[in-house]
Amino acid sequence: MRERILIIDGAMGTMIQRHKLKEEDYRGERFKDWPSDLKGNNDLLCLTQPQIIRDIHKQYLEAGADIIETNTFNAQKVSLADYHMEDLAYEINLAAAKIANEAVKESGKQAWVAGAIGPMNKTLSLSPDVNNPGYRALTFDGAVAAYYEQVKGLVEGGVDLLLIETIFDTLNAKAAIFAIKKYFRDTKQKELPVMISGTITDASGRTLSGQTLEAFYTSVMHAKPLSIGLNCALGAKEMRPHIEELSQIASCFVSAYPNAGLPNAMGEYDEQPEDTAHYIEEWAKEGFVNIVGGCCGTTPDHIRHIAEHVKNLIPRPLSVVEETISL
Repeated sequence: MRERILIIDGAMGTMIQRHKLKEEDYRGERFKDWPSDLKGNNDLLCLTQPQIIRDIHKQYLEAGADIIETNTFNAQKVSLADYHMEDLAYEINLAAAKIANEAVKESGKQAWVAGAIGPMNKTLSLSPDVNNPGYRALTFDGAVAAYYEQVKGLVEGGVDLLLIETIFDTLNAKAAIFAIKKYFRDTKQKELPVMISGTITDASGRTLSGQTLEAFYTSVMHAKPLSIGLNCALGAKEMRPHIEELSQIASCFVSAYPNAGLPNAMGEYDEQPEDTAHYIEEWAKEGFVNIVGGCCGTTPDHIRHIAEHVKNLIPRPLSVVEETISL
């Protein structure tokens, strides 16, 4: 990241959708009699359709990705409760990490596996009940316990780093950070690098829980992350001013993986790979980024174009932060 701009992969969900999987595909033989619907539980595919997930990883590696994310965006017990699969959280994360590592080995490329830790479907900062603003559907300790189990599975599965991504509630992210620190403290292992990526929900430049970008950055920097960045919600065109701002304040590496533009009326993404790559190339020329890739709607073709457009560009230099020594 000091010598060249690294490439992170694109959307997993977009590629899974291309397979047009049916309910029975999600169930597989093991879960054929599961009492609730399972279609849409993409993380479960690590157990029931591992070859599909492995193939998607390999497509991104062939397209030029240096970092691939595990298929574990919702793989913690809080989100898996929607499918009554809380008890499978550890197993899914363990399997996902192993699948990603297998894909890297089979590709013959040098690449890193990032354990993807996405947002929960419950938030610590906002009430789901408009009539009771003080109510919370989740406790901080509950979030920590769920993330701890996810981290355990990812690390034991062999990930190279951990990625807390698509953060719309910073308190949830702080629970993930706490869980990571606690896991490595409990196991007496050397900590893995942590990447942190937030989500700016609209043109206001704030997260869903109301923080400005600078406030978000300040809130998570105690984790001493490898990188801080933004992903999802916005296309590259709309994300540009926020990445520029982040690049001016961050003392670590900066990452960005936007959506393929904004969704159309049908909720689909139309931005072509060369267009996404053009926007990101402009960011790189301005010296804003160290890691780039794609989020919703992006494909291996998007990643291939992005990699080609930034391969000869200089990454953002790390700022020199003066340390104040108290005597």
